[in-house]
Amino acid sequence: KTIGDSFMCAGGIPIVNKTHPVDTIMAGLEILEFMRKRIKYKKSKKTPYWNIRIGIHTGPLIAGIIGKRKFAYDIWGDSVNIASRMESSGVINMVNISKATRDLVSDFFSIKHRGKIETKNRGKMDMFIVKKLKPKLRDKASEPNKEFFKLYNILQ
Repeated sequence: KTIGDSFMCAGGIPIVNKTHPVDTIMAGLEILEFMRKRIKYKKSKKTPYWNIRIGIHTGPLIAGIIGKRKFAYDIWGDSVNIASRMESSGVINMVNISKATRDLVSDFFSIKHRGKIETKNRGKMDMFIVKKLKPKLRDKASEPNKEFFKLYNILQ
């Protein structure tokens, strides 16, 4: 859903799965790659462009339908608030993740600890930047390879 100038999405719902942290980060990295190419193109044409921040957190939430006339599927809970803090406190044009997410995906991605970052209404939180798939899990084009899918299939 859109919230002002931001776009929120959730993985692993409505059908629970164990791959959603990896899937969400892969989507985030793909979005960043698209945006990097778009920014480069816009700069070459000397036209305006915008940057993005991507924040990801993994945890429990409540999901459901709200509304009487116009129905909307929505999500609530502390996990949603933490994901929002990962985005708002994130680094421009990077994927910023929480410790909970890092703990689930560290076998897949090269990750850098940012430290404890001050956040609105939550105090300091450990944050991490996802760089890319680990070298042993990607091919020359940085796409997931057979080793990635072996590890990924273990999650399912």
